[in-house]
Amino acid sequence: MERFSILVLPGDGIGPEVMNEVIRIVEWFERRWGLRFSVEEDLVGGSAYDHYGTPLADSTMSKAQNADAVILGAVGGPQYENLNFEKQPERGLLRLRKEMDLYANLRPAQCFDALADFSSLKRNIVSGLDIMIVRELTSGIYFGEPRGIEGKGEYRVGINTTRYTTMEIRRVARSAFELARKRDNRVCSMEKANVMESGILWREEVKLVHESEYPDVELTHMYADAGAMQLVRWPKQFDVIVTDNLFGDILSDCAAMLTGSLGMLPSASLGAAMDSGRPKAMYEPVHGSAPDISGKSIANPLAMILSVAMMFKYSFEDNSMSDVVIRSVNKVLNNGYRTKDIFTDECKLLSTSDMGDAVVEELKNQRNLDGHFQTR
Repeated sequence: MERFSILVLPGDGIGPEVMNEVIRIVEWFERRWGLRFSVEEDLVGGSAYDHYGTPLADSTMSKAQNADAVILGAVGGPQYENLNFEKQPERGLLRLRKEMDLYANLRPAQCFDALADFSSLKRNIVSGLDIMIVRELTSGIYFGEPRGIEGKGEYRVGINTTRYTTMEIRRVARSAFELARKRDNRVCSMEKANVMESGILWREEVKLVHESEYPDVELTHMYADAGAMQLVRWPKQFDVIVTDNLFGDILSDCAAMLTGSLGMLPSASLGAAMDSGRPKAMYEPVHGSAPDISGKSIANPLAMILSVAMMFKYSFEDNSMSDVVIRSVNKVLNNGYRTKDIFTDECKLLSTSDMGDAVVEELKNQRNLDGHFQTR
């Protein structure tokens, strides 16, 4: 039987707490579905700096390159804010994305019905919401050169450069069109072609890919600032949104609050196919390390658990496993179980580990429609 290798990088803050619940989910599937996982744990971010003196050790990078999938918790914390820029915890995350060439960041924004009233928008606006934001992840302003701070005194200048190539735009556009074909067959490309040359190129290249390879998919264009407005006005008008690194970062966080909490939003970062045929991949929640609640056992692990559902779907090509996890999370929410970030008075407040218990209990109650479900 094939063994799947998973590199686990809990990271900082609440990362280790939510990762503990993910390990339980993976172990449950190994016991009950007859699968074999080889799980290895290492350090990233601040914890890696404390141990290795760098936010990502070369040995950890090598493990990530050879794993079938990487699962990451979160990085960062106030104790690292005064470090040299290259030693900042976030540099470890950016190195993983860049060297693994994880160019397509998939961020689904799905509103579970039980949380529709918890959104900042009215129920009729968010109920049934299911959109996918595809963010280009390895180029743009976060990686462009020149960059840095120059000058002295009152004449200091901060410099960042937005840079995109034809290849970088085309490949992420293809990812968006492929996803749309499996959904509602609609893509909205967002940029700032009215004021940025990189935006002009973005629009031109997305159009070219659409006309030459995906004419069956409906394509529209929108300026990113207008897109932000439309996301909070009528988000269900969108199916798949494709955008650059910076705008994708902002728009996906905006979309996260439509669902009720950052603690509910998973993500997958995908690259080119490996020799196995599976894509290079890293899975992580959209939320950060939340140092203010670290160690209090109140963090919401559902975004991390839903990220594993994405791993089952995109790395291991098993939609049934992914669906079982999503159904279990949905049932837990319908049963009124909540962590503090999504708690209301009529619900039952759970700790991080209690929420993990509730999901595992629902997994036991699921029956896979494909007959893949096993018990031992």
